[in-house]
Amino acid sequence: MNKVPYWGWLCALAALTVLRIGVSAWLPLTPDEAYYRVWALAPATGYLDHPPMVAVFIGFGMALAGDTACGVRLLGPVSAALGSLFLVLATRRWGLSRGLAPSQSTKAGIQAAVLLNGTLALGVGTILITPDTPLLFFMALFLWSLSGLLQSRQGWWWLVVGASAGLGCASKYTAILPVAGLCVWLLVFASGRMWLRTLWPWLGGLFAALCLAPVVWWNAHHGWASFLKQGGRAGDWHPNKIITYFGELLGGQIGLATPGIFLFFVVGAVVLFRQKDAISRVYTCMVAVSAAVFIQHAFGARVQANWPVVLYPILCMAATLPAWRWWKAASGLGMALVVLVIGQALATPLKLSPHFDMTLRQMGGWAELAPKLDGQLPEHEPLIADEYGLAAELAFYAPASRPVIAVEPRWALFALQPSACTEGYLVRSHRRHDAPDPAVFTVLERLPDVVRARRGVVADTYSVYKVRLQCTALGRGQDAVLLPRHG
Repeated sequence: MNKVPYWGWLCALAALTVLRIGVSAWLPLTPDEAYYRVWALAPATGYLDHPPMVAVFIGFGMALAGDTACGVRLLGPVSAALGSLFLVLATRRWGLSRGLAPSQSTKAGIQAAVLLNGTLALGVGTILITPDTPLLFFMALFLWSLSGLLQSRQGWWWLVVGASAGLGCASKYTAILPVAGLCVWLLVFASGRMWLRTLWPWLGGLFAALCLAPVVWWNAHHGWASFLKQGGRAGDWHPNKIITYFGELLGGQIGLATPGIFLFFVVGAVVLFRQKDAISRVYTCMVAVSAAVFIQHAFGARVQANWPVVLYPILCMAATLPAWRWWKAASGLGMALVVLVIGQALATPLKLSPHFDMTLRQMGGWAELAPKLDGQLPEHEPLIADEYGLAAELAFYAPASRPVIAVEPRWALFALQPSACTEGYLVRSHRRHDAPDPAVFTVLERLPDVVRARRGVVADTYSVYKVRLQCTALGRGQDAVLLPRHG
């Protein structure tokens, strides 16, 4: 390798990782992050919304750094750094297989990693922890093992390919799409069918199945809840909204990838489809199958902006194919946008409403809201929330002496302590625009509203009710549990 730029890049990556860890410790948890923290404190092999890997990452982080924002997010920056290394090595091997000199291949690898770190998906996604955090790490590992397999032609690499594919699917179900692309390559191309005559890809498939088996087991014992929730979207069909959905899909990718890097993605994918080497054909199948599924889905329903993030590592590799000199400018623009988003979350230089400021809506004022409620209410009386994100935030930020009860059907799938039919204080966002469900809550009194704000800018307003939980409602469409406070 060309050691000077490579080691210089490694030092820059290490410094960036330390900076990301510092920022992650400072920012308040988003509602989804607080919810995933509850997962880590109630370990299971599956959950309603996603597979369990994000909870595993959070659990390891909290074991190292405590039940803090830093602990919850710790493995985000660390896994992003390791995933960037795997992406460099995978791209380097791909370059060598195409006949590039070692120095050129190393430069291409660094370029791919810099582009990935320049996206909002990774730049912000390394500081906040979501299922995309482990997904991107295992996709980078998947690409590294594939490049090792196809460059060396040593069959044992299939075991690493299978394990990384299975762990990727245990992170987020969208990982099945590039894995399906690999299966298409095995069936369609002679270079793939050659492997099917050996035992290795079958063993790799077995490794993948073993990694995913706990998720399947959990679903089998919980009415296939997670599979039905995620897979049930496939049948949606709203042709009158096709233009809207395609516009959202395109706009979401321009935003998450950032404009310059998105252009590299598009041109890189076009050039990738023209490549004839074995590794390029595998990557082409992975991109084509995944893109086809997202496009098909956009004919009938909304494609969430973060779903195609599963393709970002491959697209960053493909983005090294165009011989453009301004990839640094595209990455720099992306990183500047990341700095703007994080700066807004930290210092609020722009006084925007929560409608325009997602950082305010998602993170603003949580650390102050729970203590404010605690100071206004009688001691030891429980806080109650019938919205999972709000309940999880209260469980993280309220004093340990204050019980927090979550009321919602999803909690029936958790191994958490059931709540008694007790009295407490129900907190509800004004965004709900409705009254507490009389079948679940008997309202005894309404208290003054409370405001969640950051530096004087209101993020949300909440109604507070003294209520009694209805015993007859619990276990019949609703479930009330005591949330774990501090692990």
